[in-house]
Amino acid sequence: MTWQEVINHPSLQDLPFKIELNARGVIEMSPATNWHGFYQTEIAILLSQQLTHGRCISEASIQTTDGVRVADVIWATREFIRQNHDQTPFLTAPQICIEIISPSNSKKEMQQKINLYLEAGASEVWLCNLEGELSFYGQEGQLEQSKLAPKFLKKIEL
Repeated sequence: MTWQEVINHPSLQDLPFKIELNARGVIEMSPATNWHGFYQTEIAILLSQQLTHGRCISEASIQTTDGVRVADVIWATREFIRQNHDQTPFLTAPQICIEIISPSNSKKEMQQKINLYLEAGASEVWLCNLEGELSFYGQEGQLEQSKLAPKFLKKIEL
């Protein structure tokens, strides 16, 4: 399938889990908990407060070399949004791509997503684990803190 076919397919609307496409056009699904949504929302709010020269988007689809991946939260500059606002999926990754780790996600899968987003053009990839702890990654590997949002919390308390 193509991403447009997935988003237009009537039986795939309003599902309680995230859908992505792998490189072969096969749908991959991940169930999400309510905690996943809490972290997703809180990160978007806090990031929007700190980085006011761009926007956060939840569930942003990004074309990668391994199909379409859907970041839980992204942050993009206004310039990125202006240039790419009509693309679904984005053909390049925005500046920050954030994944909230679900119990079904493996370490290998999350490392692959880090690599895919960075390869697609992201400056940073953030992971939030089940305890709300954040880890930050850039082209040089794991970072002590975000370079784009250096004051961002290392743990989200709900």
